[in-house]
Amino acid sequence: MSATRLLVLGVVRGFGSTHGYRVRAELLSWGIDDWANVKPGSIYHALRQLAKAGLLAASEIADWPGRVDYSMTPEGDKEFFRLLVDALERPEHRADMLSAGLALMPALSRDRAVSALSTRLAVLESQRAALRKEPGGAGAGGLPPHLGELWTMRTRYADLSVEWTRDLLERVTAGEYEMAGEHERAFGMAGAWRSFAEPSDELTGLRTPH
Repeated sequence: MSATRLLVLGVVRGFGSTHGYRVRAELLSWGIDDWANVKPGSIYHALRQLAKAGLLAASEIADWPGRVDYSMTPEGDKEFFRLLVDALERPEHRADMLSAGLALMPALSRDRAVSALSTRLAVLESQRAALRKEPGGAGAGGLPPHLGELWTMRTRYADLSVEWTRDLLERVTAGEYEMAGEHERAFGMAGAWRSFAEPSDELTGLRTPH
């Protein structure tokens, strides 16, 4: 649930206070069904679980029956940043966790993002160096020749991961993307969002699931 947890916390934090339908609509507008292992129905479950854990505060809207608004708690803010930094630093995560980290990266200051990406790059370079020391290629260790393609695939992926991370690190260091603290309405600032696909009251209805 880590990618879902990070994304849901990030969207609630971005809006400051919002309801389940808006979180779901926002994430779907990002195309999470293509790049994250997040099912639309799991978003409502995540909101309830995060509130139960004290990471979100839930409040019912008196003049809107059935609607619950969620906002971040101090504990939720800490958990959000822990997950976000971890997603960017640790290359052993599944791709959906990295994707969630990249989607919310501007919530970090530039220095913190550079630090996280630098850590990731160092780990990837170490892993690639260790991989290159392993025996590989066709017929290595008396194995069938075609199994050498597994080693080739791993080394190519290792090269690509290092090259992409180094490129992103250089661009972020050079000032690409607006990071938290650089503008009061920057994407990464808590409560600063304007929804990319904000649902109207007609779409949300009076009894929006939560």
